[in-house]
Amino acid sequence: MSSLSSSRLAGPGVALLAFALFSSHDVIVKSLGGTYSPVQIVFFSVLLGLPLAMLLLMRDPTDGTLLPRYPGWTALRTGASVLTGVSVFYAFSVLPMAQTYAILFATPLLITVLSVPLLGERVGWRRSMAVLVGLAGVLVVLRPGQGAELGLGHLAALVGALTSAIASIIVRKIGAEERNVVLLLYPMMANLLVMGVALPFVYRPMPLADFGALAAMSALALVASLCVIAAYKRAPAFQIAPMQYSQIIWAVLFGALFFDERVDLFIIVGAGIIISSGIFILVREETANVSDNRPVLETRTRTDTGTYPRASGLGEAMGQDAAE
Repeated sequence: MSSLSSSRLAGPGVALLAFALFSSHDVIVKSLGGTYSPVQIVFFSVLLGLPLAMLLLMRDPTDGTLLPRYPGWTALRTGASVLTGVSVFYAFSVLPMAQTYAILFATPLLITVLSVPLLGERVGWRRSMAVLVGLAGVLVVLRPGQGAELGLGHLAALVGALTSAIASIIVRKIGAEERNVVLLLYPMMANLLVMGVALPFVYRPMPLADFGALAAMSALALVASLCVIAAYKRAPAFQIAPMQYSQIIWAVLFGALFFDERVDLFIIVGAGIIISSGIFILVREETANVSDNRPVLETRTRTDTGTYPRASGLGEAMGQDAAE
C-alpha cells in the first residue's frame, strides 16, 4: 500500500518541485529587475537558452521545414509571447511577488474565455460563473478606488496574463499539426530580435556575478520544465495542473526573505478567490462530457514568456510523451 501511495504522490511531488524552481527563477528576475531593464534580462535569457533550443532542433525527428504551417496563428502567438516576456519580467521587478502571481493566476480564467471563440469550446454556466468570480478576485487584489495606487506594474501583469492566455490557447488550436520546433524557436528568435533592437537604448554593463545569475535563471527554467514533463508522465493532468498555485506560497516566503515584502489581506483574499476559481475550472474540465478541449488542463506550463522552451514542446522534441 505504501508503494502505491508513494507512486500516486510522485507526480504531484515532482510538480511541486518544478514550480518551486520556477519561483526561484522569478526571484532572480526580480533581483536583477531592480538594476536592469526587462528588455536586457529577456534578451540575455533567450541568448543563454538558444543552445538548448538548437540541440532540440537537431533531435527533432519529424519531417518538415521551419516554415510554419499556420503563419498567421504562429505570428500572433509569437507576438503574444514576446509581449508576455517583457510584461511579466517588468511586473516582477516592480510589484510584490505575491501580488504578481495572484494577477498572473488569472491566466487559466482567460484561457477559458478565449477557448469559446478560438476552440469552439462550450463553456457552461458553472465555468462561466467561476471565471466571473475569479476576475472579481483580481479586482480584490488590485482594489481600485480603495486607496491602492495602480501603476504600470499592475498593467504589465494584467497584459502578461492576457497575452500568455492567447499564446497558450493558440498552441491548443494548432499544436497538433504545427511542428514543435516552430512553436519553440519563433518566440525565442522574435524575442532576441525585438529586445536586441531595443537593447542599445537601455543597456547597462553587467558584472560577471549578474551574468552568472542570468545563467542560473536559464538552468532553473530548464530543470523546472523537465520536472513538469516528468510530473505529467507520472500522474494525470488534473492532479498536476493545480500544483502551479503552490507558487503563491513561495512568493510569500521569498518575498519576505529576500525583498522584505509584506502580504496584506486583500492579496490573500483575492489570491484565494482566483485560485479557487482556477481549481474549479480544472475539476470541471476533467468531468466527463463537460469540456471538448480541456484548454486549461492541457496547458502544460505556466506563463509562456518565450524565453525558454515550453515543457510540452521540450518533451516532444526530445521524443518523450509529456501529455500523459
